[in-house]
Amino acid sequence: MATKEDGRPRHQQIAAEIRARVMSGDLVPGTRLPTTQQLMSTYDVTNQTVQRALSVLKDEGFLIGRAGVGVYVRDDSVLALEPAAYHRPPADGMPYPWTSEAEARGRRGAVRILEVATVRPPVEVARLWGGRVSMRRLLLLLDQQPTELAWIYHPLEIADRTPLVGRRKIPGGTARVLADLGLPPVEWADRVSARLPTTEELELLHLPDDVPVLRTFRTVYAEGGRPVEVQVLVKGGHRYELTYRNAYPLRE
Repeated sequence: MATKEDGRPRHQQIAAEIRARVMSGDLVPGTRLPTTQQLMSTYDVTNQTVQRALSVLKDEGFLIGRAGVGVYVRDDSVLALEPAAYHRPPADGMPYPWTSEAEARGRRGAVRILEVATVRPPVEVARLWGGRVSMRRLLLLLDQQPTELAWIYHPLEIADRTPLVGRRKIPGGTARVLADLGLPPVEWADRVSARLPTTEELELLHLPDDVPVLRTFRTVYAEGGRPVEVQVLVKGGHRYELTYRNAYPLRE
């Protein structure tokens, strides 16, 4: 079998190694990185190469420079997002699920509605419902920073004459509306992939160049396995993790 050599510029290779150590927890938040001289010695490169590597990681949000002190791993360098947060109905009186989930983690979440329309759906959504569907396009923010784009689709037979087709934020999120219609979400199936961002995604999410995105295609089901919602969720793949938890089936 032919071998493949890493043909990336040296500063990208160094940035990749440091990024991997941050995401694995080897470099914990608040850790001070070695000095430039030490990094030059470790990687056998010039000062310029080290600075370019550090610049990449600062732009991605992994590191922060403190003038006259050094370069440190940011406290929030890796953000874990629990998929269930997107459609778990909150308790009565709680705000939109994304914001309440963020606040539970000491962050400030917000939702910005970009578009609400009746559209001809993408092929993978049309396979479920065909025809035209309701779409809500949202931008989710953490601490005022763009974090994720969401396209939320519903069949018109469910969405018509409900808040799902309105341009206002929905207290409790779409799950609350579905529950009120007698179609509470009971399970979902995720398909997660990675790719390079579109121009729209790069600009709206303020992504650094050459950073891939994580794309989650989620089908939400009501009782009886009826699909009632599709979510397409796109976030930068450089700082975000998806955390899943499930239980093994009981055995006799």
